[in-house]
Amino acid sequence: MPEQSPFDLAEGDPFGPHNLPYGVFSTADAPGRHRIGVRYGDRVLDLSALPSALPAAIHPHAELLAAPTLNPLLAAGRPVWQQIRAAVRSAVSDPAHRDEVAPLFHPLDEVTLHLPFEVADYVDFYSSEHHATNVGRIFRPNDAALPPNWKHLPIGYHGRAGTVVPTGTPVVRPQGQRKAPDEELPSFGPSLRLDIEAEVGFVVGTPSTLHEPVGLGSFRDHVFGVCLVNDWSARDIQAWEYVPLGPFLGKSFATSVSAWITPLDALDEARTPPPARDFPLLPYLDDSAAEPGGIDLRIEVRINGETVSRPPFSAMYWTAAQQLAHMTVNGASLRTGDLFASGTVSGPDPDQLGCLLELTHGKGPYLQDGDEVTLAAWAPGPDGARIGLGEVSGRVLPAV
Repeated sequence: MPEQSPFDLAEGDPFGPHNLPYGVFSTADAPGRHRIGVRYGDRVLDLSALPSALPAAIHPHAELLAAPTLNPLLAAGRPVWQQIRAAVRSAVSDPAHRDEVAPLFHPLDEVTLHLPFEVADYVDFYSSEHHATNVGRIFRPNDAALPPNWKHLPIGYHGRAGTVVPTGTPVVRPQGQRKAPDEELPSFGPSLRLDIEAEVGFVVGTPSTLHEPVGLGSFRDHVFGVCLVNDWSARDIQAWEYVPLGPFLGKSFATSVSAWITPLDALDEARTPPPARDFPLLPYLDDSAAEPGGIDLRIEVRINGETVSRPPFSAMYWTAAQQLAHMTVNGASLRTGDLFASGTVSGPDPDQLGCLLELTHGKGPYLQDGDEVTLAAWAPGPDGARIGLGEVSGRVLPAV
């Protein structure tokens, strides 16, 4: 039986010509050579070789596509992103290019996927009203669930870029100080309340100038695409250390990201208005006259293969454009490769909660050694197509 053509996708494949997410891969015969690729069905198209196959369409960008990470492409800016995306769509869709392009595909199960970009800075937000309310009720049962500033600005914190790891990287159980409410003094040891956080990440391409805020209308000029994020959390370490300041060692040990970065342009059909605001927003956050800033992403959380939750990203109170505007309004500049994440995605229903803290009402059980967590997601695309965001997975290893 002849081998199936890489151009012939199964009906409904979420990695068709409307998607075309970017990643970085290597092959068994050249493990040290990292190459930029685009996922198409169950194969990876080697973009580093595409300028040789289709020189007229993409040759001006050959140097960008020959890089071992996405960072040079990210820095090139939106006009170049659109030119390359159009050329790749033509390469996989136009029958005239099949003979030249077919040899550039690699089966997905025969390549190794790597961290697709070098992370410059990492910022994590806290933008789901449902998540923030649930956590507030668990931690502060006698006080207001939301702090007074929550609906006036996107709350966030700076994480650790050096511990952002690609999907498939094992997560070693962190150690640190813990103190239960009934203990007089803290103890030291492995986290007993290791948790997940199902999040969506946004990858910055074009940098900005110091002291020049990035407004809502400039979001697409700076953000290249979207990935899935699992911001692993040690709840016992976090609870003891985060008063009066923010998350630190309870978060900084590992943040997992998916191997594929889906371009923003692939998600146009999934744009949706965010939830109604309870208060008038200050002008730099007021998106009432802007394009719909929410994105309809359907996330699935699996632990050891069992689906435990389906959080809806469309329910997020603060949008990514508002997050970007807020984190630069003080004059902080963006760098190519900056990653900012949404915070835990949770919906209003019991089966839409994005972390074990919420799913178990703070009582546990939490993750055990050997547990494997996988996040997957898709978004509606044109003509009923699905846009897949791939998966981000990690297995918990014992503390060292």
